[in-house]
Amino acid sequence: MADADGGDRPEEQGAAGGEDVIDDPIMEQGALVLRGYVMHCISAVDPAMQVSSEDLGGARNEQLDPRMKELVEMMRKKSDVLEQNAELEDLISQVQGNCVQSVFMKVAKSIFNDGITRGRVACLFYLAYKFIYKALTMNHMENIRIIISWVLQFIREQLHTWIAQQGGWEGVVRGISRWRTVTALASVVLVVAFVYYRKSR
Repeated sequence: MADADGGDRPEEQGAAGGEDVIDDPIMEQGALVLRGYVMHCISAVDPAMQVSSEDLGGARNEQLDPRMKELVEMMRKKSDVLEQNAELEDLISQVQGNCVQSVFMKVAKSIFNDGITRGRVACLFYLAYKFIYKALTMNHMENIRIIISWVLQFIREQLHTWIAQQGGWEGVVRGISRWRTVTALASVVLVVAFVYYRKSR
């Protein structure tokens, strides 16, 4: 696909960084960017909440690579616009803890129904961060690695070929100048996906 602009209980499907990423540079880097992104977002919204790479299934010092830190920071800045969508924030806040997996999988698929864009990839990361933050605030530490594994599974099954076509994660993150506009448009798609999910239940 082309880029236009560039009531279930969670079940663990492998470790958050395990079989999904072995010997696959796209998956390895995607896992690093995802974990770094989640850590940065949580730190920004709640500095008192300490979350490490190890909590998210990664290695202790994996975020020290300067190039990786730059990618994470760029992804975080380019998805800041999502936090300004009050309707989206309200919809996410209403998700019950016992149906997070069902919501995540169905909404994630809906986001990409009619194509993949960089803004929609940012929405996927943002969705993961919000659900992980929700799990942390509810003291459901056992769920945060599981949510990471869902995202990696989705990337592997749905986005891998497209990411490779962009030149990997550096191409995805660096490949567009009008990120805020693209991500704002994608946030509308995310809201629609949530509304559709609620109506179809």
